[in-house]
Formats: sequence, structure tokens, C-alpha cells
Amino acid sequence: MDNQNPQNDPPLPSLPSPSSSTTSILDAPLNAVGFEIEIISPNRVSGRIVVSPKCCQVFKVMHGGVSAMIAEALASLGAQIASGFKRVAGFHLSIDHLQSAKMGELVLAEAIPLSVGDAIQVWEVELWKAKSSSIERRDLVASSRVTLLCNMPIPKHSQPLVDTLKTFAKL
Repeated sequence: MDNQNPQNDPPLPSLPSPSSSTTSILDAPLNAVGFEIEIISPNRVSGRIVVSPKCCQVFKVMHGGVSAMIAEALASLGAQIASGFKRVAGFHLSIDHLQSAKMGELVLAEAIPLSVGDAIQVWEVELWKAKSSSIERRDLVASSRVTLLCNMPIPKHSQPLVDTLKTFAKL
């Protein structure tokens, strides 16, 4: 599918892109669908995506699998920082898709920890449509919980990625 915008779709917003390079470095799949990470900390991970052909299903709305990928990725980044940059692995994801996000709409995502234990963390991730003229939240698109196993050792081949994450984390 090409990136042309059919006449009946709203124009894609052109917002500044402060973190596309951050996303490309930290999470290639998120970057591939156009998601941009904005804040990375042990207490909050957030970002945004403009719904485009890269992340849509056949009905020109954001694919539910993209919402799930965003949820797991943001929760995993936050959990890794909250665990002292140890390896984490998501083992349960539940997501409720409450409303569609149409082609051209801006969707904001935010992950916050609900429980941070030594071995298990639970994160809540919400995706919201933004008002077209601002980044103010408007309608809840999806709500999810991600449960992660934490504090596992980092494999030697992954250490450079952890070092990179440390440079972006706001502690």
C-alpha cells in the first residue's frame, strides 16, 4: 500500500518529531509503524503515533495488534529501567480496544507502573486520541495491562542496547 492520502481521509498532522531517532534506536518495530517515544523513565513512558497506512488494517483504522505492540513495548522499556536495567520479559498482556483511531488521527500512549516488585511488575498502558489542534487527550482508544518478569541477567550480546537505553532514560 502506498502512502497517498485518499481525498476522503483527513490530512495527516505534521507535528514536530523530537524522538523518531530515539525510537529507531530503542525499538525498531515501533519505529517501523511510525511510533515516536517521547518520555522514558521508571515512572512513565510515553509517545505518540499518527495513524497512517503503516499501522492500519483494511478498514483504515489502527490495527489492534499495533495497539498491543505499543503497550508491551512501552511497559517493557519502563520495567527495564525500574528494575535497574535488568532484563525483563512480558508474560501477560490484556488489552481492551474501546474505540477506533482513524487514518490521520494522532494517538498518544502512556505507560505507568501499577506494581514494581523485585521479580514481577505490572504496568497500565492507555492509548488516547488527541484533539486535532493540540496534544490534549480526547477519547480513550485502548486500555491494557502488561505483567512482566524482571531482574533477569542481561545477555552479554545485549549489553550495548542497555547502555544505549541508559542514555535516554530520565532517572
